[in-house]
Amino acid sequence: MDAGVDLQALAGWMDAQGLGGGPLEDVTLLGGGTQNILMRFSRAGRTYVLRRPPPHLRANSNETMRREARMLAALKGTDVPHPGLIASCPDEDVLGAAFYLMESIEGFNPTTGLPPLHAGSEAARHRMGLAMVEGIAALGALDYRALGLSDFGKVDNYLERQVARWKSQLDSYGQYAGWPGPGGIPGVDEVAAWLERHRPSTFQPGIIHGDFHLSNVMFRKDAPELAAIVDWELTTIGDPLLDLGWLLATWQESEAPRDFGVNIQPWRGFATPQELVEHYRPRTHRDMAAIDWYAVLACYKLGLILEGTFARACAGQAPKETGDRLHAHTVSLFERALRWIR
Repeated sequence: MDAGVDLQALAGWMDAQGLGGGPLEDVTLLGGGTQNILMRFSRAGRTYVLRRPPPHLRANSNETMRREARMLAALKGTDVPHPGLIASCPDEDVLGAAFYLMESIEGFNPTTGLPPLHAGSEAARHRMGLAMVEGIAALGALDYRALGLSDFGKVDNYLERQVARWKSQLDSYGQYAGWPGPGGIPGVDEVAAWLERHRPSTFQPGIIHGDFHLSNVMFRKDAPELAAIVDWELTTIGDPLLDLGWLLATWQESEAPRDFGVNIQPWRGFATPQELVEHYRPRTHRDMAAIDWYAVLACYKLGLILEGTFARACAGQAPKETGDRLHAHTVSLFERALRWIR
């Protein structure tokens, strides 16, 4: 067994699926996510990457894994860069959790360092941001109904539900002893009130990734182009402009490194937030007049999600260092939102 993965059981399941034969070789655990297990291995000359929930399952872990696999299956044949799905196991009896196998991606994540081609060229780094925009524009342009995803998300009142949904999440943290409460988040009520006042009246539903930033993409090593968008655990049907807002909310603001969030070095040359917006504009039919609202919503939503780890850390249910770092990120996101709305 390797990190909660019973290799013998996996091999038996693969036999039944007709996926090679013989032993699993070159088994390697991959980084790139704190919540799920990623394991690369080869069998009969083919390379696979397994993705499954962590050993200690959360309430929605298995359903999340099934949704990820379903989305990757739906994306096959589209122009959205994504890991190709090989096979999925929705049942929990093989490995103790739902899982799937996908193709290995030849590429790199920029948060782990830039290769010489990208590190040595401001033009290449500028292109990287534009390539990300093209990836989510392509995703948002897909017809989710034609891809069999009509039941993949709750479209009714999607925008109207957002603030109340995440305010409820924040309130739930009161169950954790030691959490100081929402008072440590600057402007949390002001940002919520602004979002309610300025909410767009209509939107055009589409597929969203749900957590789109530089940590969740891989680039080609030989060019400043996307190799794949990864980590699809928050994907749903919603307003695709939120993916662009999420990119803006998490985009590095300066060369100065931070103790939290996404840090890319060197940063000089990367597109400005306004350039990202203008690159997206001709690639969508959606009304972008309220793009600032989506960026503020992304700050609000992501900030309140991260605060949950801080609350758990206060109660001794997560590492204190991690909780403190994510709380600092929450504070930074709300400070950014306040600058935008004021």
